[in-house]
Amino acid sequence: MSEGAPHSVPPPGAEELSAAGVPAGGLVAGEPAQTDLPPVTATATRGKRFNDLIRNVGVLALMIFGVFIALIVGGTNGGIGIGAAAAGAVIGITLIIVFAIASSQAANDFFIAYAEQRGLVRIGEKGSLPPVTPLLRKGDRRYTEEIFNGLLPGGLSGSLALYTYEETSTDSKGNRDTTYYQFTVAVSQLPETAQYLSELALQRRSGFRFLDSAEDAFRTRQRVEVESELADKKFEIFTGKHDDMIKARRVFSPTFIVWLGEEAHEGVAFELVAGAFVANIKGHLKTAQKLDRFCEDAAVIARRLDEEALESA
Repeated sequence: MSEGAPHSVPPPGAEELSAAGVPAGGLVAGEPAQTDLPPVTATATRGKRFNDLIRNVGVLALMIFGVFIALIVGGTNGGIGIGAAAAGAVIGITLIIVFAIASSQAANDFFIAYAEQRGLVRIGEKGSLPPVTPLLRKGDRRYTEEIFNGLLPGGLSGSLALYTYEETSTDSKGNRDTTYYQFTVAVSQLPETAQYLSELALQRRSGFRFLDSAEDAFRTRQRVEVESELADKKFEIFTGKHDDMIKARRVFSPTFIVWLGEEAHEGVAFELVAGAFVANIKGHLKTAQKLDRFCEDAAVIARRLDEEALESA
């Protein structure tokens, strides 16, 4: 942040992450060793789980009892055809429920294995992340479905989470509608960057470039322009209202821009606010390969931010 830059309210940062349980440490010199990971997807054990459940004596007994009741009630009130249809519906509903339970168990198998093989601490129940960046402040309701703490693949110490925020709207008739936005996020503390820039964000371009000037008139952040056609086509960069534009541009070296545009995952973006770093990608990633790749990309971005801040210091 430039000297003397005013802030009426100090921005959130690393202290809130520590209070929320996000591990400190930032980047480490090496990367954690990778090992074979069975199962490798959140559906790998679904078939086995389904077979185990459908053969369970209790499940079979409940399904048979439901079919029996459906045949009697349906047959008494509408004839044998209605009774058979009701029995079929009971079987169908039972299979759907069993499939949903099997899917949930398979996902749990995967996340347990992922945490164990990567040396992470898994927090499986619904949790939350502190609202330290714009993404983590969005929506009417915010929560995580999975959180893993520790040294992530790629060498970034922090939290990996499946994050969701909800936006609820009400129409003229009073009907409520909720939209769910899902992201996979890697959260870490990069305290060395706090004195370099108060805020820096990269988001994948979704609109038309000719609208940039009109949109910027309503922004509280500065748009960072870099001399790269690749960057201009693929993403948008913003820094804090009072931050030094030259410092922001220095982060995006030619090699870093090429990596972002050609080698990093197409959807990876990041936000940095007062030392709090959040890399994100749309959707909940549920394979080992995709989670590892995302964490590795997050570490590359964090390393570049850290390097520039340390060099400046």
